[in-house]
Amino acid sequence: MVLALVEHDGGDVDDVSLQALTLARDVAAQTGEPLEAVAFGAGAEGVAEQVGAYGAETVRVVEGDDLVDYAPEAYGRAVVQCAEETGTEAVVAPGTDRGAEVLAHAAAKLNETMAAEVTDVEVGDSYEITRQRWGGTLIEHARLTADTNLLTVAPNEISASEASGGSPRAERSDGVSAETGDGAADVSAFAPDVQDGDLRVRLTRVEESDVEGVPLGEARVVVGGGRGTDGDYSALEELAERIPNAAVGSSRAAVNEGWRPHDDQIGQTGAKISPEIYIAAGISGAVQHMVGCKGAENILAVNTDPEAAIIQKADWAVIGDLHEVIPAVSEKLDDRGHSE
Repeated sequence: MVLALVEHDGGDVDDVSLQALTLARDVAAQTGEPLEAVAFGAGAEGVAEQVGAYGAETVRVVEGDDLVDYAPEAYGRAVVQCAEETGTEAVVAPGTDRGAEVLAHAAAKLNETMAAEVTDVEVGDSYEITRQRWGGTLIEHARLTADTNLLTVAPNEISASEASGGSPRAERSDGVSAETGDGAADVSAFAPDVQDGDLRVRLTRVEESDVEGVPLGEARVVVGGGRGTDGDYSALEELAERIPNAAVGSSRAAVNEGWRPHDDQIGQTGAKISPEIYIAAGISGAVQHMVGCKGAENILAVNTDPEAAIIQKADWAVIGDLHEVIPAVSEKLDDRGHSE
């Protein structure tokens, strides 16, 4: 059996989980094994129709008062027990923060290797996997051999596709597929044996962000600031306010200094952006940061150091103090009546 871990919001499965289901269905097609899903939290039974459309025959709804809210180690143990009970050959999870964390705990408990950021799997005597490294700047081909193969899917690298309505369970270039799926998945309750120690880290409350504006990942223009701002983002914020569909971002160094929230961080451990133009002000251009902005169509770098790494990678560069350059750009936009 192949098991897919799905995340959801009150029964509405998120996009990366649908991508994980698509990859898991592909693995199931190659192994000739059935595909099942596992879901946690309030409303988990509501995913049955969606996961059924993506080829899952059954959804294991994890029950337990201590498991309604997110508890990564407890979720990991539940995945392990579900896999052991069903004789699971592979577990595929979404490559989200939570999906990766839960599967990492499962791997530790199973004493198995976990392969993250997977984009393709070829099943033979072992699992021949293709996966991203360094946020997609490197592609690795590796062999995974385990009693239970643990994988997370690279977000937004696999197109989610349903199995119902006459579509094959998995579309592959070599023609391998399984039978088509149709209808909602069967719902099966699963009550794991969770230990007290598994609950030492758990979600206790959710605080909604009070930050308004365009999300970084959707912005047409991103104005980013790093250590060179010295913590003063006023000029960058004023520039972003003058540009439609613009957002302010930051480097990890600025987040570490406490100048900006983590939600603003661009990079390997932050947001991945793909704007029409990225204005990087006072940012050195470390590899980890460039991973996050490699999807930008154009990069304009503003830096006092002509040897900064980002200058070499930028389409345009201004060698100067961002506290002088950025306000001058805002003034020019005012003169032109703002940008369209």
